[in-house]
Amino acid sequence: MYIHLGQSVVVPEEDVIGVFDLDNTTGSKITRNFLSAAEKARQVNNVSDELPRSFVVCSAAVRSNAVSNNTVRSNAISSTNASNAYINQQIYLSQLSPQTLLKRSETMRFE
Repeated sequence: MYIHLGQSVVVPEEDVIGVFDLDNTTGSKITRNFLSAAEKARQVNNVSDELPRSFVVCSAAVRSNAVSNNTVRSNAISSTNASNAYINQQIYLSQLSPQTLLKRSETMRFE
């Protein structure tokens, strides 16, 4: 199955690693550093025209499997541009709350 993240972007459920609330998690320096490094590595995709409420971390397979009316940018990342810890992921900023994304998921459990 697929999860609709906002606007025209959906991702396969099996590629979702985690869904996080931006209000609750960005207070942590570790999370801010994580998102900053991912943004520098061009792995962050904003799928919202509004203020984002959550971010979704997905495996790299999403790059080729993401379904969208607007083409989701494919960001090739070489090991010289990013550390190995960040190569196999894409992050989507969504205007939807984590609870809404959970309801849209039929089989995943974010507990």
